[in-house]
Amino acid sequence: MENNPEKESLRNLLLEKRDNTSFDLMKIASEKIQKKLKKIYAFKNAQKIGAYYPIGSEIFTQDIIQELLSQGKEVFLPKVIGDKMEFKKIKDFSSLEKGSFDIMEPKDDCPADNDLDVILVPTVGISPKGVRLGYGHGYYDKFLAENKITTISLTLEKQIIKNIPKSEHDILIDWIVTEDKMLQTQR
Repeated sequence: MENNPEKESLRNLLLEKRDNTSFDLMKIASEKIQKKLKKIYAFKNAQKIGAYYPIGSEIFTQDIIQELLSQGKEVFLPKVIGDKMEFKKIKDFSSLEKGSFDIMEPKDDCPADNDLDVILVPTVGISPKGVRLGYGHGYYDKFLAENKITTISLTLEKQIIKNIPKSEHDILIDWIVTEDKMLQTQR
C-alpha cells in the first residue's frame, strides 16, 4: 500500500531488532504487558475487545485472549477480506484457521462486528505521540479511519522511536503498553 522509503527502512530495522529478541525475553515481556494492560480503565471495562493472534516476533497475545474469554468477555480477531479488514467473534482458539499472510484468522462462520470497545493493535514501531509503524499494508489504518475505537499498542520498549514519519492516512494510537510502562499518547 505504501511506498515510503524512510518508513520501509525503519520498518526493516525495527523488525530485525524485534526478531533478535529471544523467545524467553518475549515471553517475560508479554506477561508483563498482560499485567499492565489490566490497569487501563478502557481495557478493564471493555466488553467487546479486538485482539490479534501473534505472528513472528509480535507480543504473545494468546494468554490475553484466553483470559478475556474465561472472563466472559467478547473477543474479536481481524480477518482480511479483499483490501479491508473486519473483526469476527471467536469462542476459543478452535474458531481460528490460517488466513491471509499465514496469520491465524477467525473462520468464515464467526459473526462479524466492528463496533468494539477497545482494540489491541500489533506494532512494529511507535512514537510516544502514537504514530504507529505497522507492516505497511494499511489494514488497521483503513479500519480505524472508519471505526472510532480506543486503540492500545502492545510493543517492546525498544520499539518506541522518537520520530516516525506520519502519513496522511495514519491513525494515532491512544495507548502504548510495553514491558516497562503504560503511556497515554498526547491527543
